[in-house]
Amino acid sequence: MSEDDGGGKLRNSVTGAGPEPGEFFTPYPDQVLENVLENVLIFLKSRRDRNAVSLVCKSWYRAEAYTRSDLFIGNCYSVAPRRVTNRFKRIRSVSLKGKPRFADFSLLPADWGAHFTPWVSAMATAYRSLEKIYLKRMSITDDDLAMIAHSFPNFKELVLVCCEGFGTSGLAIIASECRNLRVLELVEDDVSDDEVDWISFFPPEGTTHLESLSFDCVETPFNFEALERLVARSPLLKKLRLNRYVSIGQLYRLILRSPQLTHLGTGSFSTLGVIGQQQEPDYTSAFAACRSIVCLSGFREIAPEHLPALLPLYANLTSLNLSYASIEPHELRPAIRHCHKLQVFWALDSICDEGLQAVADTCKDLRELRVFPVDASENVEGPVSEMTNAAVVAMSKNCPELVVFRLCIIGRYRPDRVTGEPMDEGFGAIVKNCKKLTRLAVSGLLTDRAFSYIGQYGKLVRTLSVAFNGDSDTGLKYVLEGCTNLQKLEIRDSPFGDSGLQSGLHHFYNMRFVWLSSCRVTRQGCMEIARILPKLVVEVFRRDEETDEEEDRVRGDFVDTLYMYRSLDGPRPDAPQFVNIL
Repeated sequence: MSEDDGGGKLRNSVTGAGPEPGEFFTPYPDQVLENVLENVLIFLKSRRDRNAVSLVCKSWYRAEAYTRSDLFIGNCYSVAPRRVTNRFKRIRSVSLKGKPRFADFSLLPADWGAHFTPWVSAMATAYRSLEKIYLKRMSITDDDLAMIAHSFPNFKELVLVCCEGFGTSGLAIIASECRNLRVLELVEDDVSDDEVDWISFFPPEGTTHLESLSFDCVETPFNFEALERLVARSPLLKKLRLNRYVSIGQLYRLILRSPQLTHLGTGSFSTLGVIGQQQEPDYTSAFAACRSIVCLSGFREIAPEHLPALLPLYANLTSLNLSYASIEPHELRPAIRHCHKLQVFWALDSICDEGLQAVADTCKDLRELRVFPVDASENVEGPVSEMTNAAVVAMSKNCPELVVFRLCIIGRYRPDRVTGEPMDEGFGAIVKNCKKLTRLAVSGLLTDRAFSYIGQYGKLVRTLSVAFNGDSDTGLKYVLEGCTNLQKLEIRDSPFGDSGLQSGLHHFYNMRFVWLSSCRVTRQGCMEIARILPKLVVEVFRRDEETDEEEDRVRGDFVDTLYMYRSLDGPRPDAPQFVNIL
């Protein structure tokens, strides 16, 4: 707030600068309290603490809004942009999330929404001092990127995760116009090829401010020499993640110029068919010189024969991402046995049961495990079914510090491959033994027993993803009644219906969103929830936008997709025609 509600004097402040002790004065006692609060609150960083402070009274609400510099919005439709800019005046960093996670599995129509345009339009005039933008699953256009480059003169950090709608033309604008850029991270984005060599648009001379450059998802070739010169002019560069068009030979040249790296995305990690080189570079010595690397990813076109060259790095790694490398257990074991400090591990299910066991035996301090399917087809056969309760139980016992556990067994009702039993005891052991677990993705053949374990022991679980499993509504009731901290619930292709869903009526206002697709929820049941909870936005729609009479006959009164979320400003104004807001 810039003015006292009771008609006191204007504060002597400068937009965008943090308040300094003694900066304000007023004869009113309430204003004195606000001034004291402001000088205390500038040191309060936790979002939860700040939210709690803002609820104490109107005076604290005003003081908290006036001193907040970092803004996090977990659902772009939970509040309108103008409400945000009217309340918060000194924002320097914005984090904004859009579509739910199941959009990554083509379960959401392409033009469903989550557009960044109204947000950047509002921020362009309200937050001229904005320095950082983090977007996840948002639709952002090249014009939006141009507005960022031209509206925020001191802009420093842009992170886009699972975003779409922009191309290399927009990246070229960011590279050429944002002269103070420190961080440009593009993670799992869908970037169109505009035939623009965006890397060449970075300033060609002088030392850069770059600390992080990640573009492993940009599926277009570029001028490698321009990148090499850019890396050489970036002494502060700590994170570098390359796309598949960088060969292992080119990677060798880059790491020789940047031994200070802590995070490395290797690019293809293969020769890419390059021939005629007289002598193979000494990759092992080059990696050995990069003593600070703690995070390793990439391996887009991996050549397994080059894996031993990474041996000098394994002992110091805290994060290893092999989610693009179809590595077999015999290839993983020689590497993973050296990774005793590993805290984050991502891999494909090609590592099978044996690979999971090897991780459990070595990585005692593991905090996050994500196993993705090699083939996301529902009926695929192969390594997706190569998991057992024994391996998951071993993981829970050996890695009790796990915070994130996502084991994606794509396929309908896949049991333990050895015993043929449901995977209940494996996932039950995870929630029993991993006391700090906050994110859980379950799959395979699970019965109501597994969900009873989750409801009983998963008291800290905030995000739960369920696919292709469950017995009845009882399982969903266990979760909604037992997981008191649940914020995000996403379920697909499971037999849960109205009764199970409505058992969570007491909790939906406290959750960020609920997603159900291809379940047994009826339109009437959804309408009943909308009637009982009028401040909850209830959307129903088809995943493919098109009307399929045969599918409609099979589905009957069951809705294809249900998406519910809380909102301060009611239904969104940009809902497409295929979205029905109840």
